Amino acid sequence: MSFDRLAPHYRWMEAVLAGGLLQRCRTRWLTDVGQPRCALLVGEGNGRMLVECARALPGCEFLVLDQSQAMLAQARRNWEQTGANQSVVFQQADLREWRAGSARFDLLITNFFLDCFSPTELRRVVANLSAAALPNARWLLADFTVPATGWPRLRARAVLALAYGFFRCATGISASRVADPGELLRAEGFLLQRQERFNHGLLHADLWMRHEK
Repeated sequence: MSFDRLAPHYRWMEAVLAGGLLQRCRTRWLTDVGQPRCALLVGEGNGRMLVECARALPGCEFLVLDQSQAMLAQARRNWEQTGANQSVVFQQADLREWRAGSARFDLLITNFFLDCFSPTELRRVVANLSAAALPNARWLLADFTVPATGWPRLRARAVLALAYGFFRCATGISASRVADPGELLRAEGFLLQRQERFNHGLLHADLWMRHEK
């Protein structure tokens, strides 16, 4: 899986296809995470969320992970243009294999990322990320979903069929449909605190929180 080929085009593609809607999803609950000290941004892409995090969380340090070296380069350039002086580390990583080591985070962010993995891979990715989360950590998650009934369900299925067809060819992602990570997060001790749906249920923005067992 690699988004290197799309990196130069991703910003304008998002603007044309979704306007500012995806960014609204990314940032919907950013002001509800308190003041974390260490945040893990996964599949960050070109760094738009990182820039917003720097504004909202001035006392936070960040580790930014992405499998695409080209996306990381764009994220670094966007970050440098902000002139912010927080600690940020950019690291290329495959989240199916990544391990946090001794590092622990009180905020995890996965926006439009978990939908790239097959159910088997998603289980591994969620477990790897959860192992890096502190007790009482927050998890911001924005992604696509399929409504339960009616024309929104039919519409979402059609939109996502086209999207997955394109991204499987362009990037080699393993997923062919959206896999709901909710049960996996609950199994790791996270509970859903906030959720808002957008665009007739096609998108959702979640805030999860881990509770000490």
